[in-house]
Amino acid sequence: MPWVFFAVSMVGGLLTVNAFFPVRREPFTVVSFSLGWIPGELPVQVTLAEMVVTAVFAAHGAFRRWPGWVGLAVTVASWAGMAWLMVVAHRAGGLVDAALEDASGGPIEVEGFDATPAWTYWWRLAIAVPFRFRAIRRIKNIDYWGDGRHRHRLDVLERRGRRPAGAPVLVYIHGGGWVIGDKRQQGIPMMHELIERGWVCVAINYRLSPRATWPDHVVDCKRAVAWVREHIAEYGGDPSFIALSGGSAGGHLSSLTALTPNRPEWQPGFEDADTTVQACLPFYGVYDMTGRLDGSGRFGPGLVHMLERMVMKVGQDEHPEVFEAASPDRRINASAPPMMVFHGRNDTLVPVEVARTFAERLRAGSSAPVAYVELPRTQHAFDVLASVRCRHTTIGAARFLEAMRARAIAGDPGPAPAVGEGLTAEGR
Repeated sequence: MPWVFFAVSMVGGLLTVNAFFPVRREPFTVVSFSLGWIPGELPVQVTLAEMVVTAVFAAHGAFRRWPGWVGLAVTVASWAGMAWLMVVAHRAGGLVDAALEDASGGPIEVEGFDATPAWTYWWRLAIAVPFRFRAIRRIKNIDYWGDGRHRHRLDVLERRGRRPAGAPVLVYIHGGGWVIGDKRQQGIPMMHELIERGWVCVAINYRLSPRATWPDHVVDCKRAVAWVREHIAEYGGDPSFIALSGGSAGGHLSSLTALTPNRPEWQPGFEDADTTVQACLPFYGVYDMTGRLDGSGRFGPGLVHMLERMVMKVGQDEHPEVFEAASPDRRINASAPPMMVFHGRNDTLVPVEVARTFAERLRAGSSAPVAYVELPRTQHAFDVLASVRCRHTTIGAARFLEAMRARAIAGDPGPAPAVGEGLTAEGR
């Protein structure tokens, strides 16, 4: 038993080390993310589970020999690391506030904004699974294309009871590397928070690769936005204020959709539809589809190889224009909508440098407010669970959106619709 406890302690210690110092080299990036995500987002729960395991081992004689005591020392050190991760997660609130204060165009302020999150019940915080509130209704599988395809469905989420009138709207685009994912799986804490504050939210599906070929994915996102603008009033939403959000591949698609409104080549059959949006909040998005990031090669070859084989289905060397056109950081223009960009510094799937570069180019090229939140010791997908960090970023997102909504009500027209903008920030 002492040796078994020693082995278990070593595994727990390595998980803690990985949460602090993830492996950024392919092909270990995905494994490092998978092993570091839960410890990084739920350190309290992980520590309590380890305490229970330690007590069980102690009851079965794990400390009768020296390996058990060495294992205990490693476990205690792991708990200390988890305690520091708790502190870091709590500090996310201050970083979000600082990002809103430092936003380009001046501080993001909302008079009378209530910063109390909807996720206050202790049991919700303990399990961290974002179960839907009873007061929220989900209207499922609305066909936004009219062709009956499963991937062309969306859900509308709204408050039960009396339907709102003129509520601002958030459209959420799920991630999953353009090949997996579903509208029911991601963005739930933020959507529920906004619905509790009187918003209407829409979660969409879109065609996935390898069956789909780029630009099918972004075409579907734009078609969904066009549907929302035409029909959301039937569900109490205000079609004049639509915000976009999404994580990972959804961060890519939401930012690209926001930066390329009304482009006819990506709106086949609905070229005249208005696909402008009034705000965008991408989370840990892929903003550089070339994988090069100005030649630094921080992505490694994995991203481009996957895109070439499964998504674009063309080689980048032969068709660089396809990858350039699909990169949000090459689509920045003066009429970009307000954006709040979130990214974790420990992200092993999308390097933080990608988000930094994107935010810098946005600040330089957009006339709208830009806020950038960079979170230390934070992995990919940090907003999926209802964790402490997620609560802070969710409240920051709500504050940003409420501020943009207030500006719209006050008569600030925001960015004008853009058609035919240049591909790059440098070449506008």
